[in-house]
Amino acid sequence: MTANSFTSVSLDPPLVLVCVDYRTRLLGYLQPGVAFGVNVLGEDQQDLSAQFARSGQDRFNGVEWITGETGVPLFPGVLAALECMVARAVEGGDHAVLIAEVMRVSWTEGRPLLYFNSSYQALRS
Repeated sequence: MTANSFTSVSLDPPLVLVCVDYRTRLLGYLQPGVAFGVNVLGEDQQDLSAQFARSGQDRFNGVEWITGETGVPLFPGVLAALECMVARAVEGGDHAVLIAEVMRVSWTEGRPLLYFNSSYQALRS
């Protein structure tokens, strides 16, 4: 899925949070103790973002991916790849706020894909 909210929570221990709409069927799989991957996309990966924002189809169809050390799918060529384990879920209005421990991380230099005000944006130099 494409998440609209993802942020760092803590450096020690390394924790992140992601907000998932309660209407998302994938939420049922994201229970405490379950691993998931976070792929931070680069500005040239808008098509990948759009593909994973759609529901009702095999989102992985035609997408190259690798299996991370925790078994989660990760995409080559992203700016950052995090392997996380759900620690707890908190109610946040119409979204579940998942707090997850970061188990592994890798990153590279580049410019991030940004989505703001209902459209993709670019950083300006």
